[in-house]
Amino acid sequence: MEIVVGISGASGVQYGIRLLQVLAEMDIRTHLVISIPAKHIMQIETGYSLLEVEDLASNVYSEKDFTASIASGSHMFDGMIIAPCSMKTLGSIASGITDNLMTRAADVCLKEGRKLILMTRETPLSRIHLENMLRAHEAGAIILPACPGFYSKPQTIDDLVNIMVGRALDRMGIKNELYERWG
Repeated sequence: MEIVVGISGASGVQYGIRLLQVLAEMDIRTHLVISIPAKHIMQIETGYSLLEVEDLASNVYSEKDFTASIASGSHMFDGMIIAPCSMKTLGSIASGITDNLMTRAADVCLKEGRKLILMTRETPLSRIHLENMLRAHEAGAIILPACPGFYSKPQTIDDLVNIMVGRALDRMGIKNELYERWG
């Protein structure tokens, strides 16, 4: 299995980092694209260096690298998870704007009928955000807002992050035990 992981410039880069950790533990091949704003947010929100995060991925690309294999529908990756997905990235995907590798790989998912999971991270939501979510959903994306459940009684921030990463993996069809399920 091959998964593209996008980390865009919204608060919550921990979701993308944890996703990479779990996929590496599962020995799943990953392709990573980190936006320039996400690199700055990573410094603010985490203790991880860029190199530490990049080392979790099988392949790492600049968001400007349109020669990357994941920019083409002929490269048979299984799907993509953007965690977190900023409203800028969502808007670009919903509008078909492929001005960087992250939005191009997302566009490849939509045009090729592959799973595209957008872990949106913003609150409150404006009408524009909601309309972009609807447009992306209608095009085939799965909108998975970073809104963890509390029925499992999470005790730490890591527990909350694991809930969302586990839900994203569920939607990608990847079995995991990252969080306690209902019932």
